[in-house]
Amino acid sequence: MESRYAYIEKQYIGRDYVRIFIRLILAAFCFAAYVYERDRDNTQDLFLVVGFGIIGVSMLLLFLIQYKIVVDNGSLILDGLWTTKRVKIDLNSIVDVKKATYSRYFFNNPVYNLHTKGTIRFYSSGKDAVVLTDRDGLEYFIGTQRPNELFLVIKEEMKKSK
Repeated sequence: MESRYAYIEKQYIGRDYVRIFIRLILAAFCFAAYVYERDRDNTQDLFLVVGFGIIGVSMLLLFLIQYKIVVDNGSLILDGLWTTKRVKIDLNSIVDVKKATYSRYFFNNPVYNLHTKGTIRFYSSGKDAVVLTDRDGLEYFIGTQRPNELFLVIKEEMKKSK
């Protein structure tokens, strides 16, 4: 059975390892404070509720899609959360495709359609990106978990459309 799209990838908000680690440290702090404050007063239950709340929110974020990357019919489509606009990049206007590191920083905030310094950035987690350059010199940094596969599919789609 053949797939409908040439490439599809979903980026989730809660699957960045650094953010998961930070949330688990906060929850562990709340549980430790609950144990330490056990015999002092009645506010210790608040630490337990907040700790379980952090764990619950972390579990929900694991399934919340930030954006979806689809390559189909000579275009790359980025579709985000509820209120975000769909971004469609025509691969005929792309002059250069390359793989790169998204950022040199260890902590990167998830972004969708962030316009900064002549680039448009899409990032959820990881360290790899595919960089598309169009005829006007505008660069699209698309963070991906599978940069090699996305790079090859975009190159193939560009060959097909010419």
